[in-house]
Amino acid sequence: MFSLPPDAEATSPPEASGLARDGVRLLVASPHGLTSTRFAALPDFLAPGDLVVVNTSATLPAAVDARRADGTPVVVHFSSPARSASAWIVELRAPDASGPVLSAAVGERVALPDGAWLRLREPAGAHADGVRLWSADVALEGPVEAWLSRHGRPITYGYLRGRWPLTDYQPVFARDPGSAEMASAGRPFSDRLVTDLVTRGVGVAPVRLHTGVSSQETGEPPQTERFRVPETTARQVELARRTGGRIVAVGTTVTRALESAVDSSGRVTAAEGWTDLVIGPDHPARVVTGLVTGWHTPDASHLLLLEAVAGPDLVQSAYRAAVAEHYRWHEFGDSCLLLP
Repeated sequence: MFSLPPDAEATSPPEASGLARDGVRLLVASPHGLTSTRFAALPDFLAPGDLVVVNTSATLPAAVDARRADGTPVVVHFSSPARSASAWIVELRAPDASGPVLSAAVGERVALPDGAWLRLREPAGAHADGVRLWSADVALEGPVEAWLSRHGRPITYGYLRGRWPLTDYQPVFARDPGSAEMASAGRPFSDRLVTDLVTRGVGVAPVRLHTGVSSQETGEPPQTERFRVPETTARQVELARRTGGRIVAVGTTVTRALESAVDSSGRVTAAEGWTDLVIGPDHPARVVTGLVTGWHTPDASHLLLLEAVAGPDLVQSAYRAAVAEHYRWHEFGDSCLLLP
């Protein structure tokens, strides 16, 4: 589809370069053409009656320094509670951020800070060269989330320069801690921008989806994730649809949550639980008609979700323009508004 230029990765938050959160670039893609602007101009491209749906999940400090049984240092990424057991899904990563550790084995014990430890129970996700995700028994004092708040830090990858505080990984909508990594499509929003939307007659409604560690960037399918669509949001979505408004999801997480709450009649209803829905060619979006998103790498399964909302031609046009115009990728990068 496209090749990512070597200098296209955002290596730090935009604030480090003197930009406001909503100062990142925004590419608006619709059947009428492509427009390059700044994220603060988002309200100019929406209309009264449209509904913007956001994710209230907050980011956990989910990366922890640890040691394997032979003393080798490793970083543990806590992804999410396991769906059907009293365990957590975890990933072992190299301390130099070079990639996952694939040499672990069932039963291996990993030492964590403050006398805590975990034991790998069984594989929870494959990788081309070994096991990347594990279901693990965790022995520590109190809830894992509270323990992470004392001993963890935000998950980072090799393209970032330096480490940044957890506040830099929290969108303005963040209320409910539970995501291993930031629901980054919502990061460029500011309080002022939300006020601009509301005063122009654009609705804003919440859902929650706690996302696990990135797997889509290696071509793996999305993990099973916890979500909630409140009754009030379901009613707002259906009202907007009946009156001709667009349902604009802020990110693939919101898209997955909303589409997981569609009943057999095609209506969005209140829903809560775990979703393993994979939106793509075999399951196109039925409710979401617009999408605010960051830029995904060429092998990301998220691209199939974008195409399921906006169509392959529009998505491919947007990505060609983003590459040509030197947009920035990843969680601190630039944004796209797809309005098919």
